[in-house]
Amino acid sequence: METETLALANEADFTLIALFFRASLIVQLVMIALIIASVWVWAIAFSKFAMFRRSRANAAVFDAAFWSGEPLDEYYDKVADAPRSASERVFVAGMTEWRRSLRDDGALIPGVQQRVDRSMDVAIARESARMTNGLTFLATTGATAPFVGLFGTVWGIMRSFQEIAISGQTSLAVVAPGIAEALLATGLGLLAAIPAVILYNKLSNDADGIIGTYESFADEFSTLLSRQLD
Repeated sequence: METETLALANEADFTLIALFFRASLIVQLVMIALIIASVWVWAIAFSKFAMFRRSRANAAVFDAAFWSGEPLDEYYDKVADAPRSASERVFVAGMTEWRRSLRDDGALIPGVQQRVDRSMDVAIARESARMTNGLTFLATTGATAPFVGLFGTVWGIMRSFQEIAISGQTSLAVVAPGIAEALLATGLGLLAAIPAVILYNKLSNDADGIIGTYESFADEFSTLLSRQLD
């Protein structure tokens, strides 16, 4: 009997594909969900890395143009219709409110400073929402994927114990394939969760840094405009 059991265990296919197809439907669904989540995590990450790289490059170009000495009114007229970057959109938001506050006689409507600041804050908030869109999925995956994988493992092990009860054999070699299938779910959960947590922390810090440059520019621009009021 032991010889037959060992022969049966040796014949079992322990490749990942074989483990997946031998698993129960519930465990297969868990694995598929975790694989999709893992792929989506990396898709979001690559998209954000490309977005942040463009944002940094555009911010550098904008800073060079803004501090080049060109009159702000002329620069605004060039970019107001179609701002190409987040920095330009923040600038256009503030400058648009500034121009709207100019009366026909050249005087400014009271409270212009607060309105300009609020306009730029709203523009920055929009850019922040756009940059952080999708990061919640990374955080959610990092927090829940291990437990989803653990659910698949528990379900698979429960099925293995049921097979033990039905077959009447308690040899580990008989239930090893079923346990391996169950543990694969936990492995996939960790495969999705660990990169998700690392990427979330990295991308969140990068987004905060870029948004911080927009806020710094808004403060500098607000300071420049405030000098016109003194």
